[in-house]
Amino acid sequence: MAKPTNSASLVGNAMDIGLMMIEAQSVIAMRLMGMAGLWSVSPQENHRMVAEKVEAMFRATSDAGMTTLRGGSPDEIAAAAIAPLRRATSANSKRLRKRGPKLG
Repeated sequence: MAKPTNSASLVGNAMDIGLMMIEAQSVIAMRLMGMAGLWSVSPQENHRMVAEKVEAMFRATSDAGMTTLRGGSPDEIAAAAIAPLRRATSANSKRLRKRGPKLG
């Protein structure tokens, strides 16, 4: 039998997903500007944007699976899956924002 959901967890998961979506869109915008020569990005950025997704998705499915096997609630399983993806989008957003627009 499934455990009852906790409204605080639902709200927390929804907020994490919302923030992740905002961060992902900002990362996409900065990377596209980098490809156009308008944002300062490292030469490895194109490779990084592919490689990081594999790692984040592997961690998300692994963490969600382990939480499921431990008998976690649906909210806990979702949170376990969201966390690695959110860490990746947050780190990328911060890293790319620091680099800033390409001047000159």
